[in-house]
Amino acid sequence: MDTIELGRFAVAPDGALTARHPPEPPALRFAWRGRPCQAHLDAGSIRLEADAARIPSTAERPGDRSRAFAAVAALPRRLPEGWQARLLPDHRIRIEAEAPMDNPSNATALVAALVRFALALDPHLDALEAEGAD
Repeated sequence: MDTIELGRFAVAPDGALTARHPPEPPALRFAWRGRPCQAHLDAGSIRLEADAARIPSTAERPGDRSRAFAAVAALPRRLPEGWQARLLPDHRIRIEAEAPMDNPSNATALVAALVRFALALDPHLDALEAEGAD
C-alpha cells in the first residue's frame, strides 16, 4: 500500500507522517485553556507557539496594565531553556518553543510533543493571569 495524502502530510502504511508541499511547513492549530496555539513541522523539528495572554488596554483595566508589562518583562527568565517570549504589536504575548522531532514522525509523537508543550506552558499562563494579563 502506498502513502495516503492527508492535507499537507503524506501518511505511510506504518503511520509515519512526512510533511508535503515545502517550503511552507504544515501547521496544526489547537487551543489550550482557550488560547490559540500552533505547531509547525519542519524536517527534524517541531516549532510550537501559543498566544498566552494579552496586555490589557488602559481604557479597560489601567491598574492591571503596568503589572502585566512587568510580568512580560520577567517572563523570558522564567521560561525553559530554548523558549522565547515576544510581545506582538497588538499586545498579544506569544510564547514559542522548538523541539526535535523524528522525520518521518507519527501521530503519537506529534500529539506527545503538543501535550508536553501545553503542560510546560501552564505555569506561565497562571503567572500571566495572576499579574493581570489575560
